[in-house]
Amino acid sequence: PRRSRITMRQLLNFTDGIDPANHVHADSVPDRNAYALTAPVIAAPGEVFTYGGSHLQIFNEVLKRKLQRQTPMDYLRKKVLGPLGLSGVEYKKDATGAPLMASGFKLTARQWARMGELVLHRGEYRGHTIVPAHLLEQCFHGSAASPAFGFGFWNNTQAARSGAREFDIEDMLEKKWQQQDWHRACICRDAPADLVACVGSEYQRLFVIPSLDLIIVRQGLNAKFSDGDFLRILVGK
Repeated sequence: PRRSRITMRQLLNFTDGIDPANHVHADSVPDRNAYALTAPVIAAPGEVFTYGGSHLQIFNEVLKRKLQRQTPMDYLRKKVLGPLGLSGVEYKKDATGAPLMASGFKLTARQWARMGELVLHRGEYRGHTIVPAHLLEQCFHGSAASPAFGFGFWNNTQAARSGAREFDIEDMLEKKWQQQDWHRACICRDAPADLVACVGSEYQRLFVIPSLDLIIVRQGLNAKFSDGDFLRILVGK
């Protein structure tokens, strides 16, 4: 009964109440979609934020069933990656050929910056509309359970409000979901509120600040890094 109440928005912003099932990242899992579908419902849909790999694998399965005659990766290549000049991107796949949705895609800094261009220009890339602006905008809207996280993108909207809390996102994600606190969370109190970011493990970062017409890509390898300190230096505050 609880699964039947889950919406696509909840699935994409990780508030579906499904266990994160982070073992889905393991190379030993032959069918990641099937594994994610067995993850238990641990909370009522919409109540909590559970960051992890299960949600996007389930989304991949939903898309697979709706598309029928093409795979989700074929659809992604045709609609997004191809127009961005990224159709040959390497990615981690399981025995069924399905991608590891939460990570595993290999991009150079310049390639990743093209995703930043797409965001900066509200769904357009070099004069061509890839995602309608009003749909792309949905990716940046947080939820009641986690205002700073939309559909794969983190936002800095809380920075414009009093009592904004700035902390290391990756450190918070290391905790069990029951111990995480996303109340009034922001990326940097001193950065513009329209900043959005892709936050990857080992401090991989894509920052986009539309008000400054700015895209920043950072590639890291397990070195400690502070988003707040970096952005303060960058924006001169």
